[in-house]
Amino acid sequence: MATRYEIVLETVQRFLRRGAIANLSNMVNKMHPADIAKVIRHLMTTQEKRTIFDLIKDTGNKATVISEIDAASGREILGDMSSPEVVKILKELPADDNADILGEFPPEKAKEILQLMGKEDSLEVEGLLKYPDETAGGIMTTNFFALQEDITAQEAIKRLQEEKEAEMVFYIYVVDPKKRLVGVLSLRQLLLVPPQKMLREIMTTEVFFVHTDEDQEEVARQVARYNFLALPVVDSENHLVGIITVDDVIDVIREEATEDILKMAGTTEEEVLLNTSSIKAARFRLPWLLTNLVGGIITGGFLWFFRLAIQEVIALATFIPVITATGGNIGLQTSTIMVRGLATGRIELTDVWKVFFKELRVGGLMGFICGSIVGIVANLWHGHMMLGVVVGVSMFFAITIAAATGTLAPVVLKKLGVDPAISSGPFVTTANDISGLIIYLSLATVLLHYLR
Repeated sequence: MATRYEIVLETVQRFLRRGAIANLSNMVNKMHPADIAKVIRHLMTTQEKRTIFDLIKDTGNKATVISEIDAASGREILGDMSSPEVVKILKELPADDNADILGEFPPEKAKEILQLMGKEDSLEVEGLLKYPDETAGGIMTTNFFALQEDITAQEAIKRLQEEKEAEMVFYIYVVDPKKRLVGVLSLRQLLLVPPQKMLREIMTTEVFFVHTDEDQEEVARQVARYNFLALPVVDSENHLVGIITVDDVIDVIREEATEDILKMAGTTEEEVLLNTSSIKAARFRLPWLLTNLVGGIITGGFLWFFRLAIQEVIALATFIPVITATGGNIGLQTSTIMVRGLATGRIELTDVWKVFFKELRVGGLMGFICGSIVGIVANLWHGHMMLGVVVGVSMFFAITIAAATGTLAPVVLKKLGVDPAISSGPFVTTANDISGLIIYLSLATVLLHYLR
């Protein structure tokens, strides 16, 4: 059964094919901007995307759509628009969104747009553009609410009521005369104290904050760990320069999770987009395919090395795919758990040995169960008890070693400065294919006399 969104997308595409612009306009202007953005992401051509976007009547909705779509679609839609038209849309967005969007433009176009935005807005956006991507400074907003420590609670409430620019006032940040962060208090604290109390008397002085150069993934960990709704950002001299709100953190968590998963597949988010060329997509994937290709050639070399044992007992060939595939899959499962644990902070380097021995026990248990099953199958299939023993024992050790390799490989790679999300999958799969094969055929060679 088609979902509501699938029906909407199909209807939009049908109206586009028929050129039913009046019907399409009526439909688009009744949709939520987030739904329009999702539709635009799934349209194939730039012209179709521009058609839908141009039909949106409200400038604020246009701005929201731009902030919701991916960078590639944003470039397609805004790239051919005149700078004054782009400025009209960007003025509806906060400075941090403007910085993200302008970061995708060619430098000349971005400079022209900034000049048209007005001095105050352009300075704010330029200030954000100086921070590297994927840092706290790069994702923060400068629309925050902060007050001096020497004002009363009554005055603070009055100023809060008059404030129109601040984004999501979850907390009141308190600064000294030099704009340095000295404390924080919640709205509840502010409302429950006597009106004449000074903020310095009621604020919490132990403030969690991040520096502008902090990695966005670490920021997301802190917000998730302590359940913050917002986190203040300070510069090297402890001046409060911005805040990161929980909605920005959700975006970061989604981006980082997607990035890690795609890295493990040897690709990038850009490739997933429908408008990426086949040549470019192949270029992303080929290095990791070559890694497995080399591993396959090495595996073939070991098969040739043990050819005499296989020729003597041809039944051995029956279980080679089972042992190599099972070991590789177990190792991949374990390495995925480790990569995500290290990425999210749920597993620290100090926990490695505890996790290692746990996964070793899990691997041993799974190895015993799978080994027993495949050993019984080998015995019943070929009517040879010793073959069942060799296959079962080999499966046990192959799975146990695969679990150990999958646990340690991401840690070792991370210490060597290699991103484990990229390299763990191909390395662990290839290593476990080879190790499982060596265990199986070595044991078979040693016990060849009993297998004939």
